[in-house]
Amino acid sequence: MENINSTNLVKDRRLYLIWKRIIDILVSSFLLVFFCPLFLFICYRIYKKEGGPIFYREVRVGKNQRNFIMYSFRMMTNPSRIIWALPPYPISEKWKEGVPDEFSFQNDKQCTMTPTGIWLKKYNLQLLPRLWNVLKGDISLVGPMPEKKEIVDCYNDWQQKRLMVKPGLTGYARITRGDNMKYTERIHYDLFYIQNRSLKMDLKILWSTIKGDALS
Repeated sequence: MENINSTNLVKDRRLYLIWKRIIDILVSSFLLVFFCPLFLFICYRIYKKEGGPIFYREVRVGKNQRNFIMYSFRMMTNPSRIIWALPPYPISEKWKEGVPDEFSFQNDKQCTMTPTGIWLKKYNLQLLPRLWNVLKGDISLVGPMPEKKEIVDCYNDWQQKRLMVKPGLTGYARITRGDNMKYTERIHYDLFYIQNRSLKMDLKILWSTIKGDALS
């Protein structure tokens, strides 16, 4: 009886992953086509007002610690863009046990957002290029936040469990607490999602994200 239940669980999980990928492809393809005029307008505006590069490319870590390039529209000046990409601060001794709760990025005062960047940030439009990452299969629509490689390199064994699934554009941690949480708390939310994920849960997270973005 236990073997039958175990087999059914494996089949359900496999079916869930298939449908999740199908939804990722369909939704990301539709949105890329739908937002194509806006996409081209943003590219033109960045190029004309601030010059190149148009996109900000950053190494993030996906499922099973696979590195990939994540895209977004550039919002800062080039010097600021480089500063922003640096690790938060030199790795201290306490980081050897994993990423500590007090971890936070130090935003350099010289980081300057461009006029277009301010406008993009207001409506979260800088994230549009990440739909390409969804279509490619680097990330999913729903999953843990894709983390920077410099941070993942410091993960302990428990923190690495969040890398068992693809990261996502939005996730359970985001709709539950936003960015106002300690790092350990975020890991707890991510692991809860991994253990309980389903199409129903994913759709609820997407709907909560859409409502939240609309209200904001």
